[in-house]
Amino acid sequence: MSAIAAVRADWARRPWWMNLMFWFCLYMSFVYMPFDLFIKPVAVDHEIWFGIALTGWWAKATEPLHWLIYGLGAWGFWRMKRWMWPWAAVYATQVVIAMLVWNVVNENGRGWLGGLVAAALFAVPAVALWRARATFAERPSAVR
Repeated sequence: MSAIAAVRADWARRPWWMNLMFWFCLYMSFVYMPFDLFIKPVAVDHEIWFGIALTGWWAKATEPLHWLIYGLGAWGFWRMKRWMWPWAAVYATQVVIAMLVWNVVNENGRGWLGGLVAAALFAVPAVALWRARATFAERPSAVR
């Protein structure tokens, strides 16, 4: 099987939007999080958890947890692991809540309206993940 055929077969295993999430998790795992943890200065570091911004050493201390989440997301989407449902949907729902909370409580936020708009946008992939249970339950022979 050629490399192109292998990539096409891999992409056919999941919906297009899930492929985007897979590639986002790969990018975060192998490009952004190593930069964030090892290169970005502590003084400018920010991490958001449930809409609450952590800065400095508190942010730096929680980066490995974000790295783990994105790494598990990349692995889970790549192999279409059954445990991804509901955990990917739970994390995506947490992001929806975080978008609302951050906009309301952060001085740089856009208030309730901005938070509701952002939360609504991020609710689209969250709902899609909640509805994707059957996609993760399927076990194509190439994935076993």
